[in-house]
Amino acid sequence: MADLSAFPIASRWPARHPDRIQLYSLDTPNGVKASIMLEETGLPYEAHLVDIMENESHLPEFLALNPNGKIPAIIDPDGPGGKPLGLFESGAILMYLADKTGKFIPADAAARWETIQWVFFQMASIGPMFGQVGFFNKFAGRQYEDKRPLERYVNESKRLLGVLDGRLAGRDWIMGSDYTIADIATLGWVNNLITFYEARELVEYDRFGNVAAWLERGLARPAVQRGLKIPSRD
Repeated sequence: MADLSAFPIASRWPARHPDRIQLYSLDTPNGVKASIMLEETGLPYEAHLVDIMENESHLPEFLALNPNGKIPAIIDPDGPGGKPLGLFESGAILMYLADKTGKFIPADAAARWETIQWVFFQMASIGPMFGQVGFFNKFAGRQYEDKRPLERYVNESKRLLGVLDGRLAGRDWIMGSDYTIADIATLGWVNNLITFYEARELVEYDRFGNVAAWLERGLARPAVQRGLKIPSRD
């Protein structure tokens, strides 16, 4: 049986199955990247809900694994060399799980790096910009009298949707015929933008037909549907 005692987070969220990957997360656009990937790969894992609304990601036990205080994070009891490995940052987790399983990332070196660049596109651009739209459209930012911040992030989100739409022209997935971690990284954010953030009309989403068709294909995947609801809030 794996020994996770070196990880303080395991004392706050005890593992019932310590030999499985431990996922510490919430069903946010970043969090579901990890849960969708775990569902897609079929790796055994155990999900622990970290309630960010209760500031649980800033508890000392969580910060011991991720000093940045953000979900998701994982512990793989069977990491490199058979030793437990803790990881944070959703993009790093996707790349690690892809390498561990050999799934959802091309074996060809050039295609591998092309995939990684689109993961970074999501991490550096889509996530931060769509998140700002959410803040200024749905949360506290909507009370600001000055609407220029919202306008700025809406316009940038439209531009990014245009970039993604252009990439998807003639392609089923970001990398063409193969579904990869680039899609897994991005699906939750696009879905969140038009559902939870209530910004469908604001960003003129329906103008981006390639994106809309791609999202529909992604949401039709059973592993995506499961992953979007993990960890359960019930």
